[in-house]
Amino acid sequence: MRYRSALCGCLLLLSASIVGGCGQDRPADTGAAAEPAAAVLLLAAHLRANDLNAFAHAAAPPELQPQLQQAWRENRSLWPLDELPFGERAPAMLQTLAAPKSETTLRRGFDRQFANANRDIRSAATALGLFGVKFVQNDPGFSEDERAHYTQLIGALSEWAKTAKLGDPQRARRSIAQLAGAARRSGLAQPEDFRRFGMEDSLRRLGPVFASVKTALGQYGLDLDRSFEQATATVVAQDGDTARVRVRYPLGERQIDTVIGLERVGKRWYVRDYLRHAREAAAPPPPAVVPEQGAPGRISPEQAPPISAAPTSS
Repeated sequence: MRYRSALCGCLLLLSASIVGGCGQDRPADTGAAAEPAAAVLLLAAHLRANDLNAFAHAAAPPELQPQLQQAWRENRSLWPLDELPFGERAPAMLQTLAAPKSETTLRRGFDRQFANANRDIRSAATALGLFGVKFVQNDPGFSEDERAHYTQLIGALSEWAKTAKLGDPQRARRSIAQLAGAARRSGLAQPEDFRRFGMEDSLRRLGPVFASVKTALGQYGLDLDRSFEQATATVVAQDGDTARVRVRYPLGERQIDTVIGLERVGKRWYVRDYLRHAREAAAPPPPAVVPEQGAPGRISPEQAPPISAAPTSS
């Protein structure tokens, strides 16, 4: 089960690297772009460079950054990891990978559940693909853009998993060793380490882990560099401070073709869903509800008035 969680987390981490769009060499500017299509390209360029810090600064306006960092320190948010499907599981995944002798534990778990079980893995990939699509379609937390995009992503990943030789023991041992080493070097061996290091330092430490995930997936035939290099972003509509951008890229044997919304804040453009999530993460926590003086409610036995003895008749 622990191996299954770690493997699923790695596969889901991949999805977010594609959500940003397409890639070129990383530009010098670490802020958002002044044109809608360029903003999508910029996000992907930072992900291709494994620079999650730059991604965070390009995905949300400067005025939100202090609140986002504060929310991270107070353990109220892990944005922008929240942009990854099930990204909230990243701390648990790293804890599993960084644990002492995790290579042995995870390898034994793989050998028990997955080694050479290619037929079962193909069946599981089909079932998980169907479940994932239904989950995305029915969960009210996703926007229409996210549903359309994630549905294609899940289909492409499910199709890839059917032929990726995920049951190959040699590939599994190499991948486990690479990911475990990267997790330990990150210094994020415990979930509380994310809070201790804070948003920017944690994202910097996660960069090499993200690179290791891409390397591991490459061993199974999922070439993310191809996805980045052959992707395109084109503005299909723009009206004032809103725009729609068509993003196309190959993923495995499929061609992803989706349209995402962007919003201009000041002079810079931001992916609308990323911006919405960042604003939610940056919002202060609701104030604690304190009962008003004299308000009805439960009282403790210590607060109860003394019970007088019943008067006796004379």
